Formats: sequence, structure tokens, C-alpha cells
Amino acid sequence: MRRRSFLRSASAATIGGFTVRGLGNPMLAPLFDRSGEDRVLVIVQLYGGNDGLNTVIPLDQYGVLSSVRSNVLIPESAVLDLPGITGTGLHPAMGGMRELWQNGKLSIVQGVGYPNPDFSHFRSTDIWETGADSDQQLASGWVGRYLHQEYPNFPNGYPNATMPDPLSIRIGAPISIGLQHQGVSMGASIYNTQDALNLTGNPFTDPVTADCMGSKLDFVRTVQRQADLYGDVIEAAAVPGCNMSTLYPAGDEPGAELANALKIVAQLICGGLKTRIYWVGIDGFDTHAQQVVSGNTTIGNHADLLRGVSDSIHAFQNDLELLGIDDRVIGMTFSEFGRRIKSNASIGTDHGTSAPLFLFGTHVLPGMLGTNPDIPANTTYDTNLPMQHDFRSVYASVLKDWFCLEPADVDAVMLDTYQTLALVDPSGCMEVGVHEANQRAGTSLLDVYPNPFMDVVNLRFETGGDRAVVQVYGENGQVVRTIHNGPLPAGEHRMQVDLGDLASGAYYCRVQTGMQQQVKAVIKVR
Repeated sequence: MRRRSFLRSASAATIGGFTVRGLGNPMLAPLFDRSGEDRVLVIVQLYGGNDGLNTVIPLDQYGVLSSVRSNVLIPESAVLDLPGITGTGLHPAMGGMRELWQNGKLSIVQGVGYPNPDFSHFRSTDIWETGADSDQQLASGWVGRYLHQEYPNFPNGYPNATMPDPLSIRIGAPISIGLQHQGVSMGASIYNTQDALNLTGNPFTDPVTADCMGSKLDFVRTVQRQADLYGDVIEAAAVPGCNMSTLYPAGDEPGAELANALKIVAQLICGGLKTRIYWVGIDGFDTHAQQVVSGNTTIGNHADLLRGVSDSIHAFQNDLELLGIDDRVIGMTFSEFGRRIKSNASIGTDHGTSAPLFLFGTHVLPGMLGTNPDIPANTTYDTNLPMQHDFRSVYASVLKDWFCLEPADVDAVMLDTYQTLALVDPSGCMEVGVHEANQRAGTSLLDVYPNPFMDVVNLRFETGGDRAVVQVYGENGQVVRTIHNGPLPAGEHRMQVDLGDLASGAYYCRVQTGMQQQVKAVIKVR
């Protein structure tokens, strides 16, 4: 059996009714204070492509949205307000997330996606998990590359006395590409914590042959022994009595499965496991039909999904605080894409492009990064939301400001340079100035005129002396012009862009400078 096939087909341990696969990666140890201040990242994957326009609702665009998605749009009066900002609210099912916002423990990143988007679930998920360009195939995930860079010799010699615990655990699903490096999981699959045969002392230690068959057999034995050891430490950490929150959804309540997974995460952290990265998920966001209940758009499938995510994350944060370990943990949601602006006739929404992303925890920088999407007045079924923030900038920011990687190491993990964002308090890593980006969510950074235009459009924006990217996107998310990509001196800049060769329709102008990024819609007419 090939090494890749073995790792992907291995079964997993069961804790609390969930499959648990461990990535025994003592690879982050040098980055953390061994006195107990070790940092943890929890990744919450929303499978299927979440409808961002019904999650973080742009009230300042409500009139246009009412004309293109009236059969799914949340009534304006039902939208949950976000104290401190105007023109933006949350789905009425997201009371738990709103409470996190009020407590300064939630960050919303608007318009997260990537250039030239792919509308396939499988391909777009692969892009998000690997950090690839849309025309690039990678055999390693962004987390997998991070772990490999820190501990390139893994799995040889692990677990060991310095780090006996798995450093990454996937709960409820197999290990995917995001947690692999060059097709190899960065550790063992935990498949049975009740194994009566202690493989660390088993009799199968006879020498292997020097040929290829012997090498493969030796690798299988190594993984099997690690699986048994990591299963033991997970079982030891999963002691009853750690969870203290009574807010977790249970039984038939929406999100009970996700809640159980997050409850396990809290339990394992509380139980002393030094795991650094946990990955959980919830399915069902592919809402092509019956996204809402006809006649009452505040309830239905999507409302149940959002309530489950919101209540589960809220309960998890509450649990961490009651246990006194919230200073060690931040979390992040992601989905492979958003949904279309215009709804369909099946009371649903089809595959789209960018969508909002959430970060949560005591050390996130609260607020909304970016602006509400700019919805063109002549939106058609083909009109989509452009990328405002590249998802790889989010990953780079977490690596730099939460896991304290040097910029050159972040670039090596991400395979390119991506501008970081003001998402996580970096004070535990290095001396930096106070981040103000989240407080400028409503500031207009870019002026585009005339609008509509015929052939030439003018851009006016300011930079702080940073590298700047200036692009024009088509309504389907494709990059049609890269006007500038490089440093610009501080101050105001004006650019005149000839788009006379393009067809009439909706376009988006995007400027990225430093941590600030903004998109404005324009209409080309003949």
C-alpha cells in the first residue's frame, strides 16, 4: 500500500461519538511558551458555500438586494444590529455571534475570496485548504507546510519526551489536504484509543528487508505505533468534568454535532493536551433550493445552519472563559465560496464568489475589516461579488500575529507574499503600533468616476507608502486588468484606465494598499 493511501484510509478514534484523526506534530513547540501560554487555533469549516449576503447583511445595499433576491432576503426589521457600526447587521439566528461582537470578541472580514474563482466545491475547497492560485495544483496544505517547516524530520522520532502530544487534530472527518505536506499527513491517524494491544511493546519488531517492501512495512509500523501512543494521550486528556458551559446545543437542536466537536476541543485543551490546531466542520451550506421558508425568510435551512454555527461558537467561547483558557485560543471560520447575488426560482442561491469570514476569541481585534459589498444597480444572474480580501492574507496574518512567525517564514509557508491584515492582537509576538484598520471600516479609500462610464474610468486613492495592487474585475470575479502591482509613494494617486475594449456591463475596481483593501462597482455603457 502506498504511504498516501495508507494515511488517507486509516480509521480513527472515537471520543464523544466523533471520529478523531490526530496529526502528531510536535512541530510548533519552539514557537510557544512551555509555561502553559501555548496558543491554539480552531478552524471551523462551513461545507457547501455559505450565503454571505444573508449572513452579514449590507443594510446600506438593501434596496438593490430587495430587487434581486426578494424571495430569500431577510426583512430589514429582523436584522440584528452591530453596535458601533451602521449599515451592517447579522442574520436574526446569529444572536450568539452578536453577543461575541458586543463583548469585543468577534472580527468580521468582508469579501474574502481569491482572484479568478472556481465554482466547483471540490476545486475551490482544495484552493482554500492549500492556499493555491486558481490555476495552480499543490500537494500540500497551508497548515501542513507550516508544520513541515517547523519540524521537517517528522514523523521520525515522534512522539517524544519534549512533545508527547499531537499538535493537530481533525474531528469528525478524514485528514484532508489542508493538514498534509506533499501528500503525507503530518503525523499519525488516531483510530482506536481502546486498543488492547500496546503497539509500543508489540512483538512485531523483527528486522525489515532492505528493499522497497521493507521500507513500506517499516513506515506502516511507525505510523501504527504513533497512532497507539497518540490515542493514549488523547484518551487521557479527554477526562470528564472539564466542560463547564451549559450553552452548547444538544440533541435535535441546530448545530448539535458541531457543538459536540467544539466541546471535545475545549475538553482536550482543558485536559492538558498541547495540541495547537483543531479542525472541525459543519455540512449543509449548499443551499440551491429551499434556503428559506416561503413567506418567512427568517427561518428555514440556512437559518438553522447559522444558528448552529453561532450558538456552538458562542458556547465554545463561554466554555473557554469559564475554564480560564480563553487567552490561549482563537478561532476562524471559512467556506469554499459564497453564493450569487441574485437568488433563483427554487428559493435558494447558487454558487458564487467571495463572502465574509469570522474570527473569534479574546485576542482577535474586534470590528469589521473592509466595507459592505457594492451591489451594482443592474445586477444580473451572472453578476457576482468581487474579492475584497484574499483569503491567504487572512492565513498570513494568523501565522504572523498569532503564531509569531517572521515575515520571511510566513512567505515560505504561503509560497508568496500576501499583505497581512489587522485581525489578531500581535502584542504577544512583537512590539508594534496600535492597529486601526478595523476602526476604518466605513472610510472610503477609493473613488471611481465617472460612473457609469463609456471607455475611460478614473481612480483616486491614497497610500501610506506601501506596496499597492490596483485591479479591475469582471462581474464573474475574473481579473480583467492589473493596472499596478508594486510600491507607490505615500500620498494621493490618480490613475486613468482605458477599458474601451471591454463589453458593457458591471465591473469592479479594487485597490489594496498596506492592510487596507477596498472595492467599488462601476457600470460600463456604450
